[in-house]
Amino acid sequence: MTELWELSATEAVGRLRQREVSPLEMVDAAAERIAAVEPRVNALPIRFLEVAREEARGFRHEANDHPGWLAGLPIAVKDYNDVGGQLTTCGSPIYAEHVAKADDRTVATLRGNGAIPLAKSNVPEFAGSHTFNPVWGVTRNPWNLGCTAGGSSGGAAAALAAHEVWLANGSCLGGSLRIPASFCGVVGLRPGPGVVPRGDGLPAFDSLWVDGPMARTVPDLALMLDAMAALSPHDPLSRPVPAGGYQAAMQRGRPPRRIGFSVDLGLRKIDPEVAAVCTVAAQQCTAMVTVLEQAAPDFSGSIECFQVLRALLFADVRGGLLPAERERINPDIVWNIEKGLNLSADEIIAARRTRHRLFHDVARFFDEYDLLVCPTVAVPPFPVEQRFPTEIAGEKLTTYIDWMFLTFVITLTGCPAISLPCGLTNEGLPVGLQLVGRPHGDAELLGSARLVEQALGFERRMMPDAC
Repeated sequence: MTELWELSATEAVGRLRQREVSPLEMVDAAAERIAAVEPRVNALPIRFLEVAREEARGFRHEANDHPGWLAGLPIAVKDYNDVGGQLTTCGSPIYAEHVAKADDRTVATLRGNGAIPLAKSNVPEFAGSHTFNPVWGVTRNPWNLGCTAGGSSGGAAAALAAHEVWLANGSCLGGSLRIPASFCGVVGLRPGPGVVPRGDGLPAFDSLWVDGPMARTVPDLALMLDAMAALSPHDPLSRPVPAGGYQAAMQRGRPPRRIGFSVDLGLRKIDPEVAAVCTVAAQQCTAMVTVLEQAAPDFSGSIECFQVLRALLFADVRGGLLPAERERINPDIVWNIEKGLNLSADEIIAARRTRHRLFHDVARFFDEYDLLVCPTVAVPPFPVEQRFPTEIAGEKLTTYIDWMFLTFVITLTGCPAISLPCGLTNEGLPVGLQLVGRPHGDAELLGSARLVEQALGFERRMMPDAC
């Protein structure tokens, strides 16, 4: 007999809609699973199970045809998002005791679509792609407890991989959805800016930081996106949801006719084993009668461009903390804030021009190709004791985010991007394949990703010491 925690999100919501199972039973199933694996993984350090149980008991199960109606499904919420009455720490000692007064816009949308938050997922302090912080400690990868789960949505990815929850939200600046999805063998979507309305705590017109869904399969991902996406007057970049929703659009997906593939986007070295796994996976796409070619837009200058624009955003969002709180902030974050504060006008203008040129190159690329495909991360999951990789394939790196280049240069394009699990290293660690769609092509990308997922036939296996 299948346990409730083993169900896919789509199956679980189907049972909830048919009242074959109650929201309270789902909360209890998640709580039992959390108790079994959480001491080893540390994915969900902030838990409010009794509050979730109370909400589940009073859940009003009215008829609702909204495609994203989750019907009382428990979810995990990232610890950068506010859940009313619960801690939002951002992994920082500065906010270790901060209790949110109300749900932020992302959580309010999810709750309005039938989600029941039951825990907050662990994050790096303010930002980063290795989930550890001085408040809650390190999150471990369920595939190998000695390895990182990635970040910044590392707790979300680990909780999904360990079957603690069925769905989780994430956010992405330089790869914070896609990197942990790759490292933990799950699926993460960075939507195009405006697809998911953002909270009031972020710069209104910024297009680098987006919120998005995480799940174990593409159909579950589309379900979560339907529960998150909305047209909001509080987000100036907000866009309408496609007619019928993203799940329906996914079902209408057709095989991509022409795929451009690159192992490194012409930028720098990547781990040879990651390159080999992703090359084999890309070649499997030809089973869909798809033409696969070695091709990519011109990403020259994009690494420095992102470094500048990320630093500018850090100075904007976190710069006010520095005078009083410097000693309580991760040195890597201090460095990033100071880099932003010290940027010259020439550096900012050059970065903006590079981004403009890159977008137009990418748009022209998609006049000829349906997908751009590359590895999600240049390295496999690394040891939890290591703050970040300092070299790749013998090439020395200079900053704490250099190793993330395959995701953050895609961020600059504004294109939607999905990380799909596509294979394992010789040590049994997951490798993700990054699928990038055309601008405003989120629905089309989900349809292609579902077909690629089927073509890859990747069977998810959990390491025995994890769960």
